[in-house]
Amino acid sequence: MANIEVKNASGEKVESRDLNADVFGIEPNIHVMHEVVRAQRASWRQGSHETRTRSQVRGGGKKPWRQKGTGHARQGSIRAPHWVGGATVFGPHNRNYAYRVNNKVVKLAMRSALSAKLADGELYVVDTFGFEAPKTKDAVAVLKALGIEGRTTVVVANDDVNAYLSFRNIPGVEIIPVAESNAYDLINNKALVFTADALARIEEVLA
Repeated sequence: MANIEVKNASGEKVESRDLNADVFGIEPNIHVMHEVVRAQRASWRQGSHETRTRSQVRGGGKKPWRQKGTGHARQGSIRAPHWVGGATVFGPHNRNYAYRVNNKVVKLAMRSALSAKLADGELYVVDTFGFEAPKTKDAVAVLKALGIEGRTTVVVANDDVNAYLSFRNIPGVEIIPVAESNAYDLINNKALVFTADALARIEEVLA
């Protein structure tokens, strides 16, 4: 069974905690992580691109000149695709890029991400931040005490409002409540920080 050091906000070791091997001790499935992250990113696409077809372009109802005898090629409308200001033939239209991934696959991707982070030494656990009030300066001090630099994801308990408000303005730091944990946010960082309560909750959900 894997274990990890639990530290306090000053970076000092408080205890050593056993981790659920079904969540933190599996062989990471790279393909599944790729598929789930791809589905997440696809669902974020706005999909509001739109071009007008010949039926939607204003004007062009009258034939620009008679069929024969002018010396020009025959034309039926000044809004045909080859005319300046004309319609678009096969342009993009509104669409939803989202597609569904099975729940068990999503959970496997999250377990794979957590196992990979632990194996790479990029997983940190803090017993509690203990912020009495929102203060970004204190949040920066915590990261410094833990020796964390670069892009970081912090996962806190759903009701830890002070921690959320303290970390949210730090450049390069993404903070999410444990209920919003997802494969993309667990992967997209150089350091993944959990509070003890958030870690217990994600183990309960994914085990």
